[in-house]
This record gives sequence, structure tokens and C-alpha cells, in this order.
Amino acid sequence: MKVLMKGNEAIAKAAIEAGCTFFAGYPITPQNEIPEYMSKELPKAGGVFIQSESEISAINMIYGAAGAGARAMTSSSSPGIALKQEGITYIAGAELPAVIVNMMRGGPGLGSIQPSQADYNMSTRGGGNGDYRLIVYAPASIQEAVDMVQEAFDAADYYRMPVLVVADGMIGQMMEPVEFRKPEPRNLAEKTWATVGTGGVRKPNIVNSLYLDSTILEQHNLRLEAKYNEIEEKEAKYENYMVEDADIVMVSYGTTSRIARSAVNQLRKEGIKAGLIRLKTLWPYPVKAFENLKASHIICAEMSMGQMVDDVKLAVECKIPVHFVGRAGGMVPDPMQIVNKAKELTGGAK
Repeated sequence: MKVLMKGNEAIAKAAIEAGCTFFAGYPITPQNEIPEYMSKELPKAGGVFIQSESEISAINMIYGAAGAGARAMTSSSSPGIALKQEGITYIAGAELPAVIVNMMRGGPGLGSIQPSQADYNMSTRGGGNGDYRLIVYAPASIQEAVDMVQEAFDAADYYRMPVLVVADGMIGQMMEPVEFRKPEPRNLAEKTWATVGTGGVRKPNIVNSLYLDSTILEQHNLRLEAKYNEIEEKEAKYENYMVEDADIVMVSYGTTSRIARSAVNQLRKEGIKAGLIRLKTLWPYPVKAFENLKASHIICAEMSMGQMVDDVKLAVECKIPVHFVGRAGGMVPDPMQIVNKAKELTGGAK
């Protein structure tokens, strides 16, 4: 049964439905309804909610809870996620599962409280030190946010790594009908590595990301890289919309992809063969979505200054010209911006 819910509250409920037992966070707009909902509902489900004294303490609480085997989650918005980066790289280095939600807002700095997608580089390139990766989901609707949050917990456990769900603040604040569905089951192993006590029958488990011997650390990095290569092969997700015969293709994600789809529909009405590649994961990047494109031009549409453009160029090996249309600082693109750019590039309907 579908229920009408605000995005942030639906995300929090999805986490509880997925078995989240520990949440630590700190208030920041536009994600405040996530910890607010968790503070009320997570204890009812037998979990623990903590409003930490800072974003830094929150992510380190997640480190501890994940190390003890809990399904742990935190959420924040752009500058708060920036503060969590050291803890995120520690969690990645210790190979602990955790879910992190970022309701992006305009920046840099404290910026604004309006929706943005300007954390693309921080999300996909890693804001912390060292060679590590995060699986990064990018929902385009509240239903997809619910589904991806639930999937994120399973993916985090399966690969033993932190998973990031990024959405612009608009998705957190708007309301849509959603239903809570179970993700496709994964073969999840028992958490024999967790620090839950020895029972007097085994040596203590140690959770650690410190390797003073460089040869051992290199082997750790190589093992992580092998895992990341597997993720690139198996976990990239995307949707192609009217791409097969498209002369011009939009590439977008999140709320902006909904705007880009409207532009595609308008262009088709006017006789211009347009299509859309909508990314569901930002990492691994869905390179296969760009195979066999017949387009003469690509438009990358974002709520940023074009942070994804480089990845699109890499995906097409610079064989197709890539152009940018977007707004920044919390401004939302208009479909006609994309339509007009497409007409400029194609010379209008043939």
C-alpha cells in the first residue's frame, strides 16, 4: 500500500524497515526531518538514536556501532558531510558497513539551504585521504530514495564498506506516494569480524585502519581495489530513455533528470530526436550506458557548475562533444534551458 510521505521521513522509515539499529546525527537543513523521525521511531523498533554534539562525533559513533556489528546510519547535508570525511575514510579503511545520506545544498562553504548537486566530486572522488571508494546511489524520486536506502544497507553488509545515498534537498522536502518494498536478497555472511565479545572461545576481533608496515598496507589496498573492481562490474545502475535513435542525449541524475526528461519529451514533440541517460549510481559510474551511442552531441545537465562533465567525457572517450547546462548555488534548471541548448546544437528539427 502506498502512503504519502515527505522525502526525509520516508528515507528514515526505509532505514528502519531495512533493519537499522543505530543512528547518530546532528541537525542541518535540509535533512533535519531524518534525525527527527529517527528520534521518535527508531527506539520504538528497538534501535538507538543519538543526537551527537557534532558531525565529527556522529561519524565516529557510526564507526563504533558498525564495528560492533550494528546496521548503522548517519545523515547530514553538504557541509556536514564534509566534516564527516575523515571518519568515512576510517570506516572504509576498516572495511565496516555503514549507510550515509547526504541531502545536498548549495555551496561552497555554508552556502544556502536550497537544493544542489554540487557534492558530486566529494561523493565520487572521496573527500578523505587514501585509496578508497564508496558506492554512491542517486535517487530521482522519493520511491527510489526509499528503495535505494534499503538496498544500501544490504550492499554495505555484502561488500563491507560505507555506502552513500545522495539527493538534492528538493527530494528531502517534497512529498510523493511511496511503498516500502524489500530489496532483492543478497547472500549476506554472518558478521564474524564484529567486536561483540569472544564468548571465551576465540581470540578478540580487532577493528583497525592503521597499518604501520607499508608492505601490509599495500596488500590491504590491493585487496580493496579488487573489491572495487568487482563492484564496478556488478553494481552500476542506470536508465536509458529514448536513447536508441537519439541525435542528442542528455545525461543527468536526481531531480535534474526529471527536468531533463521533460526537455526530451518537448524536443521529441518538436521533431528533434533526443534521449536521456539517467544515472542511478554515481559510483560505480555506468559507463556501459554510453556504449553504441549514435548521438552527435551530449548535454550534461546538473545543479552544479558541471562537476559530472569529466566523467561523461571519459565514458564516451571524448568521441562525442559534451556540453553543459545547469544552475548553481541552489538554483534549479528549467526544462527550456536544456531544450534551447539542444536546438542550438542540432540546428532545430530536421
